Amino acid sequence: MNDSPMLLFLDFPVIHHTWSRWFLLVVFVSLSSSARAEDWSQGPGPTSNFQTNASAPTSWSRVRDQNIAWTITLPETGQSTPIVCGEKLFFSTMKPVSSDAELGKDIIAWCCNKRTGEILWQREIAGQHPLRLSGCFSDSSAPPAVCDGERVVFVNASGTVACFDLEGKPVWSREILSAGRTLPCLHNGNIIFTRQIYPPDPDGNFPHKYADSPVEMWTQLNALDMKTGETVWVSKCGVNMGCLPLLQKLDDGRSVLVVGRGGGHGPPEKPEGISMVNAEDGATLWTLPLDGFMSTMTYSLHNNQVHLFHKDEHLSVDALTGEIVSRVSILNEVPVCRLLDTQRITQTETIPDKKKGRMMTQSSNLLVGPYHYFRSYTHPYLGRANVETGSVEYLELPLQLVRGVDPTDLFLWYDPSATSPNGKKAPKPVPINLQSIAANDMQNSRGLVVMGDKRSQGNGWGHIAAPSPSVAGDHLYVPVMNGTVYVLKWNAKTFDEAAIVSINDLGPAGQSWTRASFSFSEGRIFAHTIRELICIGE
Repeated sequence: MNDSPMLLFLDFPVIHHTWSRWFLLVVFVSLSSSARAEDWSQGPGPTSNFQTNASAPTSWSRVRDQNIAWTITLPETGQSTPIVCGEKLFFSTMKPVSSDAELGKDIIAWCCNKRTGEILWQREIAGQHPLRLSGCFSDSSAPPAVCDGERVVFVNASGTVACFDLEGKPVWSREILSAGRTLPCLHNGNIIFTRQIYPPDPDGNFPHKYADSPVEMWTQLNALDMKTGETVWVSKCGVNMGCLPLLQKLDDGRSVLVVGRGGGHGPPEKPEGISMVNAEDGATLWTLPLDGFMSTMTYSLHNNQVHLFHKDEHLSVDALTGEIVSRVSILNEVPVCRLLDTQRITQTETIPDKKKGRMMTQSSNLLVGPYHYFRSYTHPYLGRANVETGSVEYLELPLQLVRGVDPTDLFLWYDPSATSPNGKKAPKPVPINLQSIAANDMQNSRGLVVMGDKRSQGNGWGHIAAPSPSVAGDHLYVPVMNGTVYVLKWNAKTFDEAAIVSINDLGPAGQSWTRASFSFSEGRIFAHTIRELICIGE
């Protein structure tokens, strides 16, 4: 692309270490087969909020083989967050294709040794409805697995939910279509996930024709008995296929999930807004209508309030009544720590609302302590709203990190004036999501192009469904689609460049596409890219 992005060589406050790789020099400890509290046994983590108190590595490089314990070269694309149960690691990829491909419906379930990467077993799970491969919003392999310590359930978003014991023996299977962005979770012996009724078109895209469908066609939460696969309950209030409900606890001890409705592709569920669902039986506890709501985000509780973003505001909602208790602008007169003329400067800005209320990259938000983090839709800004004080801050981040074997790091910074040729017409502005040093080539490890949506070639900002950030100890991990990973001190008192601990890579620029969140176990990180499963740590 003939544009003119800003390229700068900058140093961040990072200490680089060279680490030796382990080659099966592991002392194995006998562990119980039951899931442990420290396991990352479901996509959003042990407490369903993408967080663990344990520490994890903050600096690494796949390109330079620094602080990498082991890797698995994967034969095909996939985007599920790896989960950990005892000594076993579970994730899914697409079934390998034999030529360049745009669609797929069958997935492969993987079980590996978490310490060595040794492949223990693989199982094929067939689907019914093809979806776009390596989609920038999801694909058939996107839902993470769930493990209860005795059995593991994999969700193929193309229409199958399958359960195996930990040795790979089939236990049960159901033909149920699910949402690609569902985050299955375990509660009281049930697996809860987002069930989809209306199917995609033959091209793997979801059409707008279902916008006025009756309640029988609505997307809902579905609870299945983990042991038998039998339906325990189905919610009644409707769920948008792109929202990310997290299992939460109210102060009175009740387990709940907050769901959203509203978004693109003419979703039929009404009214637009949010509802709280009882995790015991799927009953609706309350509903808050929000006109024009973009529901594609996580929903978290803090101080018995639900916190979310709506258009240009951050909302706090009473978790018992569903009433809005505070509204804070996330655009007007906010401090932004930006790079200006090679220097970091914090200044007050009003961020233009250019996308009609779409002010957050979808699913990029996470509530950590009092800070609700999110990534801007229109700028390379990581934002945070303090739900206790009402303050909002932004920190500009580079769009891409490019590394070679030499010690120099090359960072691409957003250039709003970048243009590219447009035939006989005047040069065309390059949007934020297409600015890159090396665009994602969308090739699997065998060199085949596996991509059903050209937007997957973008850098991971703007109109995509981002991997959810995750937290280990004092650090927030923010992976973006091009394989760049930002690590920050989530509890930094001042939100400036000092909050950045490191910026890391998941492989060569253009070859490390990812849509998976990080998972953690015993001081290690597990990451899933289009070509590899990566274990980061000693």
